[in-house]
Amino acid sequence: MLLAAYRKMVVGRRFDEQATALARQGRLAVHPASLGQEACQVGAALALRATDWLFPTYRDSVALVSRGIDPVEALTLLRGDAHCGYDPVRHRTAPQCTPLATHAAHATGLAHGERLKGTDTVALALVGDGATSEGDFHEALNLAGVLKAPVVFLVQNNGYAISVPLSEQCAAPSLAYKGVGYGVRAEQVDGNDAAAVLAVLTTAVEDARAGGGPWLVEAHTYRMGPHTSADDPSRYRTATEADRWRDRDPIARLESALRDRGLLTDADTKTAAAEAEAYAAGVRERLAKAPELAPQALFDHVFAAPPRHLADQQALLQAELEDC
Repeated sequence: MLLAAYRKMVVGRRFDEQATALARQGRLAVHPASLGQEACQVGAALALRATDWLFPTYRDSVALVSRGIDPVEALTLLRGDAHCGYDPVRHRTAPQCTPLATHAAHATGLAHGERLKGTDTVALALVGDGATSEGDFHEALNLAGVLKAPVVFLVQNNGYAISVPLSEQCAAPSLAYKGVGYGVRAEQVDGNDAAAVLAVLTTAVEDARAGGGPWLVEAHTYRMGPHTSADDPSRYRTATEADRWRDRDPIARLESALRDRGLLTDADTKTAAAEAEAYAAGVRERLAKAPELAPQALFDHVFAAPPRHLADQQALLQAELEDC
């Protein structure tokens, strides 16, 4: 599992870097990089079975591709082509959520619903530290605790909610404490230690699956890049702080640990790097092409039975398209 995590983290980081470059070129509307948080995102993907559900945020594209979702489909939202570019049911992965914490309640509801249906499905919701200040997060934890739903909340505490440091949004000793008051088991983990993240998340997921109830896991990590490609982090944090966290790079740490155990060679690292480059090149090539969009799709999934005014607009659009 650690070797799989290493490969996915290397590929995920290169994918993330490529997406950032595409945003700077105007091929993506925006990109929220997850540089430095690869252990959390890959760990979340690997801890789940194919039958489990993942509930990601806008920053969790690396988790999506680690789960096997096509990278171009994963970037569709950030390109501005559609609200979701992949099939959520097929991949058992909810659409990436931009409003903070609203998907946490969805994860709780789905987990409870699956248990009512008699399945052993677990839901895992990825949230940031800023999301823990939202009411939706607390409602989700309260509901999960009451229902003992098989759901795991992974808080990627990267130190900042955009530009607001954690110290200015929460006075608790740790965000994990927020689970205690709701009867949710809470744990903390070094979010830059891939082995530790995998150990805690696999335990949490399997315990929830076995009926142990919900978990809240706070992973202490750091966003080494900007909040998004439109952000300048130098305005609210020091270079010294960022440099301290670069010394805790999750990929470098895992590589060192695997080498010390004789599980990783120079040939293995070169193979992973080559795979990552080929992956990024594929993303770059495919996103260089203009998307083929269907204007009529604007009307899909708005209403089960379209009202008259919407049907009239659809007919008008169709007439205009035929005249083109």
